Amino acid sequence: MAQIVTRFAPSPTGHLHLGHAYSALFAEAEARSDGGRFLVRIEDIDRGRCRPEFERDMLEDLAWLGLDWEHPERRQSDHMADYEQALLRLEALGLLYPCFLSRKELNETLSAPHMAPLMGPDGPAVIDTDQLMDPDERTRRLAGGEPYALRLRMAQAIERAGSLEWLDRDRGRQVATPSIFGDVILARKDVRTSYHLAVTVDDALQGVTLVTRGEDLFQASHVHRLLQALLDLPVPDYRHHRLLTNETGQRFAKRDRAVTLRQLRGLDHTPDEVRAMIDWNG
Repeated sequence: MAQIVTRFAPSPTGHLHLGHAYSALFAEAEARSDGGRFLVRIEDIDRGRCRPEFERDMLEDLAWLGLDWEHPERRQSDHMADYEQALLRLEALGLLYPCFLSRKELNETLSAPHMAPLMGPDGPAVIDTDQLMDPDERTRRLAGGEPYALRLRMAQAIERAGSLEWLDRDRGRQVATPSIFGDVILARKDVRTSYHLAVTVDDALQGVTLVTRGEDLFQASHVHRLLQALLDLPVPDYRHHRLLTNETGQRFAKRDRAVTLRQLRGLDHTPDEVRAMIDWNG
């Protein structure tokens, strides 16, 4: 059996909270259980929200928690050429198309009485958004150099890839159903990649054999399995762990200003106390 390689991949858009601590410990424990390798990756493609100081603090918090990982960390913003190569390959297969519609424009179009889009994990599972715009308007925007996102032609991509499966070590063999996402965005208007594309390429280039992450990302694995097939990338196993929640039952999230490891450190809590807070027995 191949050596287990796992990764913890936070985004430096804020400080780490208890949910992050659980996820990082979970990934490291999976690697250490088999004498494997544990990686930390910095997912900083969101240029508007990512901050160097958050990255610095995250790494300090992880070290304080007692985690040990390989250095240097892979930073997504340093590897945009890798994602561009993947886009060029998909483009050569005729599987990408430009989408100019903003979220507001898309919502207004989809709310029309004659439209009835299916709801996917990320919202409406839209298809053929290039057909929602008048051809002359699309031509005008292209000629004017207006920024656009790149969407995957999901139906054609599934037809090309054929039937696919992936293994979740807790839930067993899964049949990939990426169609639930519709024509997923693979490159955003402001940056030539997306979460789905970047993590799939990164995991392959870093030799990750076991992807561990929260169960809120379970459905994303369907899209990632499709991209692996289209780009001829290796297929890792997956484990999706439980999500930690606060006293009201809401999962910890940066946007809700969940209690952070920095705050706990400032209150003189110890790493062992943090482990007890998240009921960590690994």
